[in-house]
Amino acid sequence: MNEAIAILCGGGPAPGMNTVVGSVAKAFLNKGYRVIGLHEGYTGLFNPSPRTVEIDYFLADDIFNRGGSYLQMSRFKPTDKNFENDFNLDFFTKNNVKLLVTVGGDDTASTANRIAKFLEAKKYPIANIHVPKTIDNDLPLPNGTPTFGYQSAKDKGATIGRTVYVDARTSGNWFVLAAMGRSAGHLAFGIGTACHYPMIVIPEMFNKTTITVDKIVNLVISSIVKRKIMKMDYGAAIISEGVFHELSDEEIKKSGIHFSYDEHGHPELGKVSKAHIFNEMIENKLKELNIKVKSRPVEIGYEVRCQTPVAFDLVYCSQLGMGVYQLFSEGKTGCMVYADQAGQVSPLYLKDLQDPTTGKIPPRLVDINSDKFKSVIDNILSYITPADYEKAKAYVANPEDYDFKKILNW
Repeated sequence: MNEAIAILCGGGPAPGMNTVVGSVAKAFLNKGYRVIGLHEGYTGLFNPSPRTVEIDYFLADDIFNRGGSYLQMSRFKPTDKNFENDFNLDFFTKNNVKLLVTVGGDDTASTANRIAKFLEAKKYPIANIHVPKTIDNDLPLPNGTPTFGYQSAKDKGATIGRTVYVDARTSGNWFVLAAMGRSAGHLAFGIGTACHYPMIVIPEMFNKTTITVDKIVNLVISSIVKRKIMKMDYGAAIISEGVFHELSDEEIKKSGIHFSYDEHGHPELGKVSKAHIFNEMIENKLKELNIKVKSRPVEIGYEVRCQTPVAFDLVYCSQLGMGVYQLFSEGKTGCMVYADQAGQVSPLYLKDLQDPTTGKIPPRLVDINSDKFKSVIDNILSYITPADYEKAKAYVANPEDYDFKKILNW
């Protein structure tokens, strides 16, 4: 029987999943390997009858430029009991599998390492190589290299954002957008910058003060008042959902949101409309201040995860997929594939990214000290400064409470 590789996709989708799978498949098929796709992530490896698909060259060529994931995904994370009682060793032995390729986030990568160690203990060692993905762009890849899917998600988000901004200008309204980003504000910042939004709120901005509901609301009010001083009755603000992760339990209750949590302990932000909540809180404050502004909520979340990959991700994900074969042929295992901006492929090991104390991978945050960030703050955003206090008093009695830099304690 020909040697085979198995490939699965875990977590949530990101543009480029199919590009990675198709490119991995083409590279190994060209070298005579069978390529077996596993549906439902890790579920199939702990099931006596996994859903699998034989990926041939025609299928690989058909899916490589599509959005979404041909291989159905799952967030299933096996327990120690699952390893003891349910592991499907026969799948590997009967199919002569020599490599397990996983596509997903850090949770998916960690499980891949557990499986490799388990198989080694069972006297069936196989290689495992991981392809890291997230539209949040928050994995600490070297030299600022983006995570795959981010550029495509940002592009789709900016398309929505631009359309919304034209609507705001056309109708004399404000829009309040919320963008995905569990722990970092890259997506919100990227979309807001691309659309020249007068207010962007991301968790990294609160580096010198505690995030509260009032501060988030006041930042947007600051922009609304500043635009009124500028004789502009429209605008848009984009807020990263990651601000919720920094709110205390008391502040979360104050927001009116009741979260459920997933199996990894993360608040299930996708089950609630952050834009609706933000917009409602801002509307309530505007009524309290007797400022007449119409605002509308827009959520940017699931709309961008299965976006058709843009050219950047089509090329990048192809490099990553072909890079899997390169690393495998070099005898590498227990690693992630990394392609730098020059296209050079190398292995990246979780231990090199993990915090030595906690063992967790720290998120890559937006660098608020960079020229890029400072330029946006200084030249694109609209907000109250001390020079605006007198004119701002026509709208708020205490303009210093809406001073952008005072709110952030900058």
